[in-house]
Amino acid sequence: MSLVVLVTVPPERAHELARTLVAERLAGCVNVLPGVHSVYRWAGEVAEEPETLLLIKTTGEQYPALEARVRSLHPYEVPEIVALPFDRALPEFQTWLRESTEPGPT
Repeated sequence: MSLVVLVTVPPERAHELARTLVAERLAGCVNVLPGVHSVYRWAGEVAEEPETLLLIKTTGEQYPALEARVRSLHPYEVPEIVALPFDRALPEFQTWLRESTEPGPT
């Protein structure tokens, strides 16, 4: 199974997190989408913050380690980590994603 994982982060942390996930082979690719403005409820209040959205491509096998690594690096008490499975993609992309996230040389 392949996954797209959505994670919002403070803009100043986005590139570091993306590079770490790819370097550690937890993700094949991370798209960094700046300019997100999030409105959310936290601690009984409505809050607004600028954020960056990470679109992380990974496999189901790597998801537990990816989730743990995001949690360890993320500055939020409860980070947004939403995994969306997909089973339709270009076969060559699926092969590349699997190969890019297999343990091996970094």
